[in-house]
Amino acid sequence: MTASSHPGPPAPSRRETRRRDRRAAILAVAGRSFLSRGYAATTMSAIAAELGGSKGTLWSYFPSKEALFAACLDHATMAYRERLAQLLDPQGDLTPTLFLLAKNLLEKVTSPDALALYRLVVSEGIRFPEMASIFFEHGPHHTRLIIATFLTQAMERGLLRRADPELAARNFIALVFSGSHQQMLLGQMPTITPDQIEADAAQALDCFLSAYALGREASR
Repeated sequence: MTASSHPGPPAPSRRETRRRDRRAAILAVAGRSFLSRGYAATTMSAIAAELGGSKGTLWSYFPSKEALFAACLDHATMAYRERLAQLLDPQGDLTPTLFLLAKNLLEKVTSPDALALYRLVVSEGIRFPEMASIFFEHGPHHTRLIIATFLTQAMERGLLRRADPELAARNFIALVFSGSHQQMLLGQMPTITPDQIEADAAQALDCFLSAYALGREASR
């Protein structure tokens, strides 16, 4: 059977391409506005004005500010979710994989945009609980579920003791975030170095394996 027997998906029409490009432009403008102005100060009217189109056009893509915020988060985290899925090889060596995961998480959450987003949610989440819920579902909760799935597989392989995998994932993330990330959120550390990331990752992993590993020396 030749390659021509399996044609690829049809190329998008010009209309579809224009709509996709317009949606990407909306997300770019909205994402910058949410991070720089905050959730309350970001309005659909202001975004439409910056884009140079009508508010009606914007509403045809996103029916509410909440839907737009959710789409911005989904767009921002999609590549990272794919990266995590590739990193967490269920058949790989446990300890090196968890160490890479810890470093990867720290690199992600200590980026300027991630820190700004966390601060936005903390500062405005009480007034706008829908915004905080959207952030939690698209960010921390989704990441926790990905890690919990990996930990479940490690438990089934006999590398970790049997436990609630979602709780184990939550504990892992809490350990990773307890050092430099917390200091950066509070403005006590302006930047983080690769050495600090490695040190935080190693400390978190050591504590996590002390609590969950079976045959720890063998797994190392």
